[in-house]
Amino acid sequence: MTNPKNGPAARKSFKFPTAYSILFALIALVAAASWIVPAGQYERVENAAIGKEVPVPGTYKRVDSNPQGLGDVLVAPIAGFYDPASSEARAIDVALFVLVIGGFLGVIAKTGAIDKGISRAMRRLKGHENLMIPILMALFAFGGTTYGMAEESLAFYALLIPVMIAAGYDAVVAVAIILLGAGIGVLGSTINPFATVIASDAAGIPFTNGLTLRLILLGTGWFACTAYVMRYAAMVKRDPAKSIVADKHAEIVAKFARTSEVVDDGPLTRVQGVVLLIFALTFAVMIWGVSSQGWWMDRMSALFLGASLLVGLVSWMGEEGFVDAFIDGARDLLGVALIIGIARGIVVIMDAGRITDTVLFAGEGALGGLSPLGFVNVAFGIELAMSFFVPSSSGLAVLSMPIMAPLADFAGVERSLVVTAFQSANGLVNLINPTFAVVMGALAIGGVPYQRWIRFMWPLLLALAVLIVAGLSVAVLLG
Repeated sequence: MTNPKNGPAARKSFKFPTAYSILFALIALVAAASWIVPAGQYERVENAAIGKEVPVPGTYKRVDSNPQGLGDVLVAPIAGFYDPASSEARAIDVALFVLVIGGFLGVIAKTGAIDKGISRAMRRLKGHENLMIPILMALFAFGGTTYGMAEESLAFYALLIPVMIAAGYDAVVAVAIILLGAGIGVLGSTINPFATVIASDAAGIPFTNGLTLRLILLGTGWFACTAYVMRYAAMVKRDPAKSIVADKHAEIVAKFARTSEVVDDGPLTRVQGVVLLIFALTFAVMIWGVSSQGWWMDRMSALFLGASLLVGLVSWMGEEGFVDAFIDGARDLLGVALIIGIARGIVVIMDAGRITDTVLFAGEGALGGLSPLGFVNVAFGIELAMSFFVPSSSGLAVLSMPIMAPLADFAGVERSLVVTAFQSANGLVNLINPTFAVVMGALAIGGVPYQRWIRFMWPLLLALAVLIVAGLSVAVLLG
């Protein structure tokens, strides 16, 4: 008889809760805290620079408490979408924008333009395979920095791993090209709607604020990651025994024996070329609209909806095909849209329980003595820790920015630097985060054990962390 204590159920490894469960648990914990934490409030004044009311340091005072119960906990995720008491843009506006972005990406994906573009780029480099690494990492970084490429990247592993193996490298090189390429793009997000835009919205600033530093982090981070991967790839090509998955090479090769059936060797059609042009121009127009025309969520949503319709017409996919592709794309990002409301539900409970300003007051006391340089680096460390528990960039942005941004005002730090600290910390952690499905999915496809990925990554992680801290510190000193 099998001992239940030693059976399969007992040996089953712990499964980390999803971001939804974590955020809902936080709502309940904050509601419980409203029964204990003293209620208080700051006086607020209009900040002309950002067009928002901000707390006035030194004006905190106690007010009557308003503890939150079970009913409030259940209502909070719903109220998080449209909370009329919030001074920020409503989460429903951001959530709808996310769904429209998903529909746009679904329509683009149906044309096969992005897949074909990457496939053609790889084929044209045959014989110069080492050039594939920087070029492909740049392409994936572009996807990360523009629209937060993450789950979409999983489709490319089966395409790239056999090509890299045939070029004399190993599966780790292919995994690193995609995972680090897209990941460094997210870390250095410029117009990524799921990190930069949402975080800036929650912080009450235009997402173009702080763009220069993010471009520097993107460029230097891409260079560091590319150099690191190319160095490893050259070592493996010289001596395959030095591959960290050398003992699994035969198994991986057998797994991807159908290479020729996967890679599309056809040319990029004229329609697909036009679709790629529309894709790039849509993001360019969005930057122009936000930076010079005052666009926000409604206008940006309309832009991506119009671009989706244009792609549908250009590719002539038909009414039913277009609708199916758009809905499928929106469905893929429904979880992101939902998590925005759930995360903002925490702020709803904090505000209703009148403890938000009490938390700010505690933060003012804990961080108020720090210099701007100390503040921005402590903020980076806090976001690093939180990213392990809330890997979703959108969820963490809405959760942390309403707290960290006002604290930055107290410390004399630009809010855009807090946004940069958030997205760089989240992007860094999500290169190895075991709670992030993209990481675990990529390693599973490539046959790379998690502990070996950590061994491969730790020197690069340390270098990137130093780079980010240096960038934030210099920005504070120059600001």
